[in-house]
Amino acid sequence: MAPDEPRVSIGRADNSAFAFGANARAETRNAAPAGRDEAAEELLTAVRELRADLARLQQSEQTTQLDAALAETEGEITRTGAAGEGRLQRLRAVLTDAQSIVTLFASAGTVAGLLGM
Repeated sequence: MAPDEPRVSIGRADNSAFAFGANARAETRNAAPAGRDEAAEELLTAVRELRADLARLQQSEQTTQLDAALAETEGEITRTGAAGEGRLQRLRAVLTDAQSIVTLFASAGTVAGLLGM
C-alpha cells in the first residue's frame, strides 16, 4: 500500500454490497424470508417426518424418487413459504407410485392427507 492511499477498514457488514474504484457500482437487495401459513408449516413437518422414516428403509428406486420429491418440496417450502401446485402434483404422483412402501408409515398417511389424497 502506497503512503498516499487512504486506509479502508470494514468491520461486520451483513447484507451489504461494496464497490471500489472508478465507475464502481454495487447493489444489494435484502428480503425477509418468506413466511409460511399454517397449512405449509403442517406439510413441511409431515414431509420431514416421512423423509426420516424413509431413511430407515433399504434404498430402492421408489424410495430414492420419493425422497427426491420430498426434498424438493421441503426446499421449496423453506425458500418460498409454500409449495406450488406443480410441485404438489409431482409429489402426489410419486407418493401414489410408492404406495407399496409408504403404507408402512403413519407419516405417509399424514402427507397424503395434507395433499388431499
